[in-house]
Amino acid sequence: MSWTPHGKHLIAGEWVGGDATFTSEPAHGPAHSFSVGTVDLVDRACEAAEDAFWTYGYTTREERALFLEAIADEIEARADAITEIGSQESGLPTGRLQGERGRTTGQLRLFASHIRKGDYLDRRHDAALPDRQPAPRPEIMMVERPIGPVAVFGASNFPLAFSTAGGDTAAALAAGCPVVVKGHSAHPGTGEIVAEAVLAAIEKTGMPKGVFSLVQGGDRHVGAAVVQHPRIKAVGFTGSLGGGRALFDLCAQRPEPIPFFGELGSVNPMFLMPEAMKTRAEELGAGWAGSLTMGAGQFCTNPGISVVLDGADADRYTAAAKAALEATDPQTMLTDGIAKAYRDGKERFETRNSVRPVYTTPSEGRVANPNLYETTGDNYLQDHALGEEVFGPLGLIVRVGSVEEMVTLAKGFEGQLTTTIHMDAGDMADAAKLTPILERKAGRVLVNGFPTGVEVVDSMVHGGPYPASTNFGATSVGTMSIRRFVRPVSYQNFPKELLPEDLQ
Repeated sequence: MSWTPHGKHLIAGEWVGGDATFTSEPAHGPAHSFSVGTVDLVDRACEAAEDAFWTYGYTTREERALFLEAIADEIEARADAITEIGSQESGLPTGRLQGERGRTTGQLRLFASHIRKGDYLDRRHDAALPDRQPAPRPEIMMVERPIGPVAVFGASNFPLAFSTAGGDTAAALAAGCPVVVKGHSAHPGTGEIVAEAVLAAIEKTGMPKGVFSLVQGGDRHVGAAVVQHPRIKAVGFTGSLGGGRALFDLCAQRPEPIPFFGELGSVNPMFLMPEAMKTRAEELGAGWAGSLTMGAGQFCTNPGISVVLDGADADRYTAAAKAALEATDPQTMLTDGIAKAYRDGKERFETRNSVRPVYTTPSEGRVANPNLYETTGDNYLQDHALGEEVFGPLGLIVRVGSVEEMVTLAKGFEGQLTTTIHMDAGDMADAAKLTPILERKAGRVLVNGFPTGVEVVDSMVHGGPYPASTNFGATSVGTMSIRRFVRPVSYQNFPKELLPEDLQ
């Protein structure tokens, strides 16, 4: 299926252009022109979302489930075209795009199934006690209700699963909230064709047109206008710490502050226990290298740091990781900006006396090669910059003198999306010392696995203490993500006819 972008915004069912344009910067293939987002377009989209909420927020769960399934169907109907434009814009291989499309449609269908069950509503009922002394108790019922229009910022590293109709959008729509998407300029064509799929689903299911809008491009003023618009009641964001923190602060400074659900980055440290290292250091080193370089290291759960006990086993681990990295082919990064940031991150390591290079390679243009460094636990704790995320295939080995020092180092880490323990049966006592610390540091704790990638399931938590995310009690992956966009409402002494349908 051949497809060419028309370069317009989708505002409440209408494709809208403009005088100012920007040109995409694909990894390969033709560049295309797209209209630049404006504050006026943001206002139109947000007002339309508010109007739509008075209908969409009161649809049945079945109606919303059918809508989500229709979006999935329409995305799959455009599968080949999405893969073609997505690969051109991002440089991601065909197989990765196909897998990500499957994840995108899979989570739409999963959320449809989840809301049909109604468990997320957390319904509660306390019957009236008219004869209670000294005062009677009224009947009180509670249910979760949608909060209103939600703004979603597309992510650079997942043009499908975390963007136009990705997890944040799917969760908000499942909850009953209209969505205004601020598209990512790294993949505007991919965003446009997915928006076409959403519009087709709107028309197929009879949903209000304002339930979804896509605003492309635009400078920081456009992003600020989205989060500060009074109709917006929450924001979903996946991106850099600097950009996310700036938007978070704007949300907090509004006359009506709103929640900002930002996933901002993580180094995802792994702790390798002594008995596991004795029996399988080489296996673990090679496995780490594979996880570190998957997708050119452009995953938010990329395990950038390995903490090991200094000695011969650490030497074997390091040698195996180095050998695996040496065999890794160069990979294309998602954008020129990400590639430059990766080179800058490598330069930051090169200029520090606190680290020793193990394997270094040059990277030019949009192509990335892996790099590996090592340091001591003392140096790591004294040099805060070593714990800053380098988005790409760069790893750091931290050598410590004892398990006790490993525990001390774990306490010094900031909030993470994931932490990992590699252990054998003989490491149980040492792992028990780490576990209480690691569960306070991350939203997901793994044993004997590598964290790159997430499962879209009921039990997944993709979030963590700041700076991994701005709300440690939420997840951006899995069915629990829907709960970000609802709030509890109690109904006291209500006639049945006035109650929300989910309480009747």
